[in-house]
Amino acid sequence: MDYDVLIIGSGPAGQHAAWQAARMGKRAAIIERKPKIGGAGLQTGTIPSKAMREVAYLLSRSGGMRQALSPDGISRHGLLADAVRRKGMVIAQQESVILQRLLRHGVALIPGEASFVDAHTLSVTDAAGNTRRISADVIILASGSRPRRPADIPFDKKTVLDSTSILNLRHLPDSLLVVGGGVIACEFVSIFAALGVQVCVVDSHAQLLEYLSEDVVGVLADSFLGMGVKFHMKERVAEIRCEENGTITVLESGKQIRTDAVLYAQGRQPNSDTLQVEKAGVHAQDGWIDVNAHFQTNVPHIFAVGDLIGRPALASTGMEQGRAAVLHALGGEQHVTADNLPMAVYTIPEISYVGKTEKEVQKENIPYIVGRAYFKDSARGQIIGDAQGMLKLLVDTRNEKLLGVHIVGEQASELVHIGQLVMNLHGTVRDLISNVFNYPTLAECYKLAALDCTHQLEQKKM
Repeated sequence: MDYDVLIIGSGPAGQHAAWQAARMGKRAAIIERKPKIGGAGLQTGTIPSKAMREVAYLLSRSGGMRQALSPDGISRHGLLADAVRRKGMVIAQQESVILQRLLRHGVALIPGEASFVDAHTLSVTDAAGNTRRISADVIILASGSRPRRPADIPFDKKTVLDSTSILNLRHLPDSLLVVGGGVIACEFVSIFAALGVQVCVVDSHAQLLEYLSEDVVGVLADSFLGMGVKFHMKERVAEIRCEENGTITVLESGKQIRTDAVLYAQGRQPNSDTLQVEKAGVHAQDGWIDVNAHFQTNVPHIFAVGDLIGRPALASTGMEQGRAAVLHALGGEQHVTADNLPMAVYTIPEISYVGKTEKEVQKENIPYIVGRAYFKDSARGQIIGDAQGMLKLLVDTRNEKLLGVHIVGEQASELVHIGQLVMNLHGTVRDLISNVFNYPTLAECYKLAALDCTHQLEQKKM
């Protein structure tokens, strides 16, 4: 065999699989079809959208568009240029870090498009059309996903966009219609609304991020309304037409919405169509690869990790899946990933949670109470001016353990890890009370919410 471990895809899952194999002294290589490494996580998804979001966030904190303009009047297009420039700098820096780390560990990088010849052999075709065959004992599929692009949507990368092409805009539209109410859609609503674009949202659900609690999403919706976002909920798109001066979106209800541009952000699809996994005997369903608890496919030496296997499709979980797959493949070691994985939505304000939602708790008939703390009641929340932020604990009344932690507000994606640790270490709500938090901090809201919980628990005993 040419390599011990051969990985298809250089995104977060592929990188961590390669590093793990190299640290174990194995010959590892990554095949990447794009001219730059990092996958969607670095090049077209996670990192670039968050880098642009940071510019929009700083603008929103400055009091809005008018206050952000300098005396000579920075144009709205200049603001977008700043966001794009920041995005490019972050990508370049991260790409350099990843490349140096891979090379330092002795991981080979092979450019080209990979497809199976048989269960141990891949055919790799580079940009010049040259093809060679490469074999390996273990093959890990980490080719990721891309935005779903239905055939009836007239994508043109100028006025009708997906979540990749919108990152390459050079001029801000005056108005933008966003189709979808999920994570990606909401993140871009935040960015463009904060940059002064008139945004409207069309979604088939009754609320944004429909799987989350109404009170948490309500804070986000109020923020959107404050930025002038308009909602068309419980509506579906019947047609999108490109016209000379923009787009017309026709809804099934008959409404017509005219905007300069449309962002279609409804789902992603797996990058497995060119892999020809059937030649290796690997089972796939609609392109998604089926795996077991060790991320093995039905062919024991072929693994799949990251977006390619479906939910939760996060960079953080993909990294752990890559490591776990290699550990199992090379040593049979049991790599147990924590049950409670954090999720974050990088909107303005941020939303982050870990554990169960209220809907899940109710569905499972678990007796529970809810403890809340509001950022406006904490000294740090008052200092930073976050009047809407909230931290919410779901607690099992039978054993006082945390069932879920839900946060909306500044630094939510950082704060959630405190609750995650308590949950993964099987702590109780009283552990949060006995802990000492720096003052003033937003983390102190954990103690305030925990005290709210214990007060309710004591009331129940009376």
